[in-house]
Amino acid sequence: MSNFDELLRNNDRFAAGDLKGRQPAIPFLPHRQVYIVTCIDPRVDPAALFGLGLGDAIVARNVGGRVTPAVLQDLAWISYLHETKTPDAEWFELAVMHHTDCGSGLFADDRTRHGFTERGFDDAETAALAVLDPAVTVALDVRKIRGASQISSRIKVTGFAYDVKTGIVSTVVPPTEEADR
Repeated sequence: MSNFDELLRNNDRFAAGDLKGRQPAIPFLPHRQVYIVTCIDPRVDPAALFGLGLGDAIVARNVGGRVTPAVLQDLAWISYLHETKTPDAEWFELAVMHHTDCGSGLFADDRTRHGFTERGFDDAETAALAVLDPAVTVALDVRKIRGASQISSRIKVTGFAYDVKTGIVSTVVPPTEEADR
């Protein structure tokens, strides 16, 4: 028996339901006009934290929820599509959300990180991914996005910290307006 057997049965029930209305009219524009970059940690589920449903948000997840070159490229692509395919549509807001007790903090441990980077990863780049204080790292990542010329200045960018013990999401970096970028 596979761990996915029950999940596939759940998918059968999902697919048997009415999918109309759950799909965004324009595939790359979420219903709620939000794009969230956060961690892969299973305790950090934006759908559960914010009450999101299918099609409500774009969610990008990676270790630590860090803004990497891949995240910037994805965001630039969505910006480009929005500018060229739906220039008159409302713009989405972007949130970077880091959290307490993040496993990426183990990147700060030299021995653990060195063992990992021996698999072919850059040590300095990997060390920079550690989230020890989400308020500090989320502010750095928001600055990265705000400074990226490839990303539309029409996107409001906010930084949040999520406390896994209390369940509270706090604003660390307030949203920008277009003129602020």
